Amino acid sequence: MGLLAGQRLDYVQLGTALVLGFSGGTRVVIETAARLNGPAGFAAVEPGDQPSDELGTLLSDVVRTAEVRDSGELALGFESGSSLAVGPDDDSESWAVAGEDGCLVVCLPGGEVAAWTETPSKVVIRREEQ
Repeated sequence: MGLLAGQRLDYVQLGTALVLGFSGGTRVVIETAARLNGPAGFAAVEPGDQPSDELGTLLSDVVRTAEVRDSGELALGFESGSSLAVGPDDDSESWAVAGEDGCLVVCLPGGEVAAWTETPSKVVIRREEQ
C-alpha cells in the first residue's frame, strides 16, 4: 500500500473511531479492535468512550511496510519495529485509508476490500471467494 510507506505518524485522534494522521496527508481510520505490538509488548487497542492511548507510542514513527492481507486485515510495520494490525469485522467497516489525493481504501463488512480513486468509478481490489 504505497499510500503509507515512508510517512511519519503526526497525530492520533482517540474516540469512537481512532484516526491516525500521517505526514503525507494520509489518514487511517480504525473502527474496530486493533492489535499493537510495540515497545511495551502486545496491546489491544479499541475505539470507544474510553479508548486506549497505546497508539501514542507510535507518534513520530515512520511506516516501513503497509499491506492489506487476503483476509482483509490491514498490517502496518514501523521503523521502530512496532506493528499495528486491524482485522475485518463481520458486521461493519473496520478500517479505511484516505489519501490526500482523494484515494480511499476501505475494509467492508466480512473482509472485502474496495478502493475508490479520484475518478467516480469504484474499483474492488480483492473479493473473498464464495
